[in-house]
Amino acid sequence: MSTQTPRSPWKTRYFVDTEFTDFLDCQLISVAIVSEDGREFYGERSDFALNACSEFVRVAVLPQLGQFPERSMPAEQLRDELRAWLMNVPAKPRPILCFDYQGDFDLIYDLLDGEMPEGWKYEHVGNKLDLGRMEAYFRQHGGRHHALHDARANAYAFR
Repeated sequence: MSTQTPRSPWKTRYFVDTEFTDFLDCQLISVAIVSEDGREFYGERSDFALNACSEFVRVAVLPQLGQFPERSMPAEQLRDELRAWLMNVPAKPRPILCFDYQGDFDLIYDLLDGEMPEGWKYEHVGNKLDLGRMEAYFRQHGGRHHALHDARANAYAFR
């Protein structure tokens, strides 16, 4: 197992993960962001179309929703809360939104109506995740296919 990359004094990485209905009729279900320094954002949409969910999502994702009932809200409220959270992140060290799947970034971008807050950089880190560390995280904490647990696993597995 490789060791985790030390935090940079010049930038802070924020690892994002989403869950969504299906690859064809793609609607956001939930979003999580976990930073290297312990900040977290999590929210679930209460107004996605259940009939748009793939069989996989029905089996693996939907049963995990509702763990944080106060974080379930309509898309418009989720957009407003996510935007406020992102804008509240300090500009220094420079925030970098990290994703392992382009679709995660696209779903957040769409949720925010294509208006990402100023100062954020973006990085695809799929090839920088230690899969052994990720598996170790899930063995210890569970929660695979829950946006918050997946984002935490990505932060843990970043090398």
